[in-house]
Amino acid sequence: MKSAGVVRKIDELGRIVVPIELRKSLNIGKREAVEISMEDDCILIRKFEPGCCFCGSTDDLEVYHGNKVCNKCIKDLSSATE
Repeated sequence: MKSAGVVRKIDELGRIVVPIELRKSLNIGKREAVEISMEDDCILIRKFEPGCCFCGSTDDLEVYHGNKVCNKCIKDLSSATE
C-alpha cells in the first residue's frame, strides 16, 4: 500500500479530517459518502460507489433515472412485465 505521508490526530469524538489533497485525488466532495472498512491491521477509507439499487451488485451497471441497476435486474424486470 502506498503511503501518502500525512499524519492526523483523532479528536475527542473519534473523528479525523481527510486531507483535501487526498479528497481531491479521489474526487470526494463535501458531504459525500465514504466506505470505511478493515483489512488486516489497516483501516481503509474509500469513496462510496453504490451498486444496483435492487440487489446491490456492482457488476454490469446501467444508470436509469439516477439509479444504478445491474443488467441481471434489468432482465428480471423486463421478464416480469411481459
